Amino acid sequence: MDTEWMARGLCTNVPPSRFFPSDGAGVELARKICAECPVREPCLEHALEQRIDHGVWGGCSERERRRILKYRRAHQVDAGRDDGGRGDADSDVEQDAALS
Repeated sequence: MDTEWMARGLCTNVPPSRFFPSDGAGVELARKICAECPVREPCLEHALEQRIDHGVWGGCSERERRRILKYRRAHQVDAGRDDGGRGDADSDVEQDAALS
């Protein structure tokens, strides 16, 4: 598992508690940091691949990540049927995050 990108995250200069909020306002504060982060996409992918259940990763809350995973699973099944098994499911992080 490649995690070298973590050292370049803006979160390295912020207390970890900022990314594990207990309310919606806290999620918004974390998102503002993530919005400017140069490693937002690999961060989100890491959280999705590792099935991390808590915190804001790549600008997405736990609920948003669950929706992304559900969307991907549904589209992989569809892609497997409709594209001859090539698996052309859309994995663009920006589009995934917009689903929330």
